[in-house]
Amino acid sequence: MPWYYAVAEADHDIQDPTSREKVLQLGGYLRLDPDTRVLDVACGKCGPAILLAQAYGCHIVGVEKAPEFVAAANERVEAAGLSHLVEVVEGDARAFPLVPETWDVALCLGASFAFDDLDGTVAALTPAVRSGGFLGFGEPYWLEWPLPRDVDDMGYVPLRETVARIEAGGLALTGMIASGHDDWDRYESLHWRALEEWLAAHPDDPDAPGIRARHEQAREDYLARERRLFDWAIFVARKP
Repeated sequence: MPWYYAVAEADHDIQDPTSREKVLQLGGYLRLDPDTRVLDVACGKCGPAILLAQAYGCHIVGVEKAPEFVAAANERVEAAGLSHLVEVVEGDARAFPLVPETWDVALCLGASFAFDDLDGTVAALTPAVRSGGFLGFGEPYWLEWPLPRDVDDMGYVPLRETVARIEAGGLALTGMIASGHDDWDRYESLHWRALEEWLAAHPDDPDAPGIRARHEQAREDYLARERRLFDWAIFVARKP
């Protein structure tokens, strides 16, 4: 049975609306170097982890629940010759042992659902980072507030309130790397192409009607509202 995101993100090297350049900028904000130990929660296919390990020589442990993404991540890490720097652990982030003060950096890029929401993610990851270390959260936020009546807020809030949720965990915001329309358009376009190609190749698959409906609704939502109202950024914070 095809999983929607395994189909939709088949062509994504980075599974977020950002770019290689911005991921490398993130590494600078995190002060990564060969001595840095990084935890990457819900790492997907290890797009950011591979870029950061290549550029900074840091050691990264990625945790990923989806077997399809774990397999892809391991293949990509091996192909990049980074098995000595990047380890992928298959499992639910909630089951991963978050030993206090263990990591120099903890990341959760576009996957705060792993701990229910941003509040839960901040609360779960902050204790695992040493004093003076950094955390990076990739999180959507609304550009306009209040929203039009027909738009579901999906549990997200405007920019300042998003930052307040991070600060409420006792962290100090030290950086922000926002997406642009080009990042979003590339991210969404890769979805559209992969889904259309899969649907054309699997017209009789029993899951095809559901995937078609979800794909077309997501595309319409982006074109009609989200491109104007919605944004995403990587927020970097320092633990005192």
